[in-house]
Amino acid sequence: MFRRLLAALLLIVLAATVLVLSWPQLFWLQRVAGIAQLASFRGAAALGAAALLVVLLVLATASRRFRRLGLSISALALVFILLNAAVLTSRGFGGNALPARAATDVTVVAWNTLGGAPGPDVIATLAIDSDADIVALPETTEATAKAVAERMSAAGLPMVSHTVAHGHVSPARSTSVLISTTLGAYHLDEAAGSTSTLPSLVMVPDSGTGPRIVAAHPVAPLPSELKNWNGDLHWLAGACPSGNVILAGDFNATLDHLAGLGTAPGMTVGACADSALRANSAAVGTWPTGIPALLGAPIDHVMTTKNWRVLGMRVVQNLDSAGSDHRPIVVRLRPAV
Repeated sequence: MFRRLLAALLLIVLAATVLVLSWPQLFWLQRVAGIAQLASFRGAAALGAAALLVVLLVLATASRRFRRLGLSISALALVFILLNAAVLTSRGFGGNALPARAATDVTVVAWNTLGGAPGPDVIATLAIDSDADIVALPETTEATAKAVAERMSAAGLPMVSHTVAHGHVSPARSTSVLISTTLGAYHLDEAAGSTSTLPSLVMVPDSGTGPRIVAAHPVAPLPSELKNWNGDLHWLAGACPSGNVILAGDFNATLDHLAGLGTAPGMTVGACADSALRANSAAVGTWPTGIPALLGAPIDHVMTTKNWRVLGMRVVQNLDSAGSDHRPIVVRLRPAV
């Protein structure tokens, strides 16, 4: 009797764990320590559950005493796999092709370069090949950003670089953004503030016409930075109030973590919606490069207000050995009206 009670209690705990890890936002736990980290890797979690399912079925077959409990846990593992597969499928596995651009289109590249590790040539080549108008570069110093801008300008894509650094101890505390001169002149909106530990930039057009451009880099949800991480994500929501905004960078957050930060249905943070979700590519992981993209965490984003239509989005997977632990993303946008 006691053994059956323990088994029942175990199954209840496991069932609750399956539900929480499959959809933490149902319980408003998506930004709680422990759960936030575990919920980041849906693909890897589903694969791990599949491996566990096989082991449990083998043990249940081999042991009569374990059979009932083993099959019950196997059923929960299968439910976990199916729930995560359903979420990933609904978010989309995307493709690599971007449609041909029109004159009014805007192409955005976002890449956390891990201190500029790939080097200016590699970063510039990606931006040039993508025909980029905006290049958001978290963890990229002013010197590297200027070198990239020089290479792009020499290739016929004149860019102006802007950088904000929280000290000069580490390149990780610098965030840069390159903006095409075809979009006009831009300046830093110092009144908009920034994220806490790592900097973000809010760039506004001098003319008052054109998109507000935010290059974002909230801190990672480390146990020591969890409060700052939460604050940074709420700052991002405030950085996209409405109007005409393009928000790009390393968010250190998946769509699960960002749940509840949108100001209206269909919005992800503030009045901005995730381009990858709109392009059916939001299940493709951007970090880390050391594991397959479908097992990674989609934490790099380009988000826009509703006046932009997403033509296509791709996670660049042929630069995994370039030096950064993040994959670049490329998004092509077109004015909705």
